Amino acid sequence: MLQIAICDDEQFYRDKIKRLLEKYLKEHDLNSEIRLFLSGKEFLDKNENSVKYDIVFMDINMEEMDGIQTAIQMRAFHSHTYLVLVTAFINYVLEGYKVDAVRYIMKDTLDAALPECMDAILQKMEIARVDFSFMEGERMLYADNLLYVESQRHKLIFYYMEEQTHRDMVRYHMYEKLDAIEQKLFGYGFLRIHKSYLVNMKHIRRIGNYTAVLDTGEELPVPRLRFQAVREEFVAYKGAM
Repeated sequence: MLQIAICDDEQFYRDKIKRLLEKYLKEHDLNSEIRLFLSGKEFLDKNENSVKYDIVFMDINMEEMDGIQTAIQMRAFHSHTYLVLVTAFINYVLEGYKVDAVRYIMKDTLDAALPECMDAILQKMEIARVDFSFMEGERMLYADNLLYVESQRHKLIFYYMEEQTHRDMVRYHMYEKLDAIEQKLFGYGFLRIHKSYLVNMKHIRRIGNYTAVLDTGEELPVPRLRFQAVREEFVAYKGAM
């Protein structure tokens, strides 16, 4: 289920974006939950909104706190949300680079631009999904939501944030070598910090004192002999983002 937020201080455009989204999602047989917000402040009132949504349609020109300010605060959290900026003024187009917006839509082109925008976003999401055969059955996981994989006595445990809430942790299990999963996830930003841990660097907050601290607050060990190489690879990854 896709979690989508629409943040616009004009009811006409909130309702229009919602109506176009519902039509698109119905045509593509996709389940979703759509939430409406009347202002950037309302959107940011709950911290989990910064990481909860798969897609956010954000109006740039809002009173009190505009869409760019709201998006900057959203991006201050760990967030891989697909951000779409919506505005009636073309002179704001360059602002999207500040907040890593995936699309910039003019309000007078919504009917044509929104379906194309959703096509592009869903294509990106498909690229980031990986199939696994777990003891619990076949699963297709979003790579971004996989925190880490742990090896325990010939069994692997996958720690995954459910797509519906981005907060509920679930665990999947399989009998496989961690080396094989490391190879399968190559190119998705995973780092072997320990012989027993393969970690998604998107979810590492920092590395220090021979530990990797995740954005969940959990700390995983980094062996002394591996520490320098792990830290250098993480620094290189952060610098490339």
